[in-house]
Amino acid sequence: MSRTVVTGAGGQVGRWLVQLGEAGSASPVEAYGRAELDIADPEAVSTVLAGIGPGDVVINTAAYTAVDAAESDLAGARAGNETGPRNLAEHTARTGARLIHLSTDYVFSGDPGQASGPDGYDIDDPVAPATVYGRTKLDGERAVAEADPWATIVRTAWVYTGAAGGSDFVATMRRLESERETVSVVTDQIGSPTYAADLAAGLLELAALLRADDRPGGVLHAVGGGQTSWFDLARAVFREIGADPGRVLPCGSADFPRPAPRPAYSVLSGRSWSAAGLTPLRGWREAVTAALA
Repeated sequence: MSRTVVTGAGGQVGRWLVQLGEAGSASPVEAYGRAELDIADPEAVSTVLAGIGPGDVVINTAAYTAVDAAESDLAGARAGNETGPRNLAEHTARTGARLIHLSTDYVFSGDPGQASGPDGYDIDDPVAPATVYGRTKLDGERAVAEADPWATIVRTAWVYTGAAGGSDFVATMRRLESERETVSVVTDQIGSPTYAADLAAGLLELAALLRADDRPGGVLHAVGGGQTSWFDLARAVFREIGADPGRVLPCGSADFPRPAPRPAYSVLSGRSWSAAGLTPLRGWREAVTAALA
């Protein structure tokens, strides 16, 4: 029986991949967190994944995601975002397994004028990352494509779970509602909020598709439908938990300077995902309701 291997299984998307895979996948799910598999170690990759082959799919969600810390930790970011994915791609190329590698909106500049149209950046739009995190993720994409042309790179954006105790944006707004009278959130950053459970379901659908028709690799975008600002997303969270959205106050990015600049525009078009015959992820507003239900 074919296998689905999940790396980075302790992260937001990885945890959902394991949960959904165990619940409904016809393919057994093998989950590896950082403690079980450091993808930056080529010997560990070869040892842990020694048994994979044709029909098996590796879904790589492991990454160095500390965007601000990456500005002063190039070596760490490169190991997690470029070296590790290359190791996986070299292994899948040798064994005949398929690789799905998760990437990010940060490979783009954040300038809406660089997007093909009002639906956001498409897969062939020019890339121009402005941060160490974005540059190492782009280098990782290129390393994967070079090492294994049959690998599929999936870019996503603004991923959240909303789980109590979590550190993602939706979970943070949920927590801050109970701690503060008001919360200031930026209005000048626009993106595509993506519920981790929806993304995980989409990645499992893609894995099944790769097994079924052996299509070649490439780049796809998978994000929640529509677009919004962090400010409006925060207000939606407050509404869902029964709080007054008026307690969320608008501000600008200049009010929250960070070591790594955040993209002003992180909207990704889902045209490539639909064109591949995959189910579009539901709209961001509906997904927030589901996440907080």
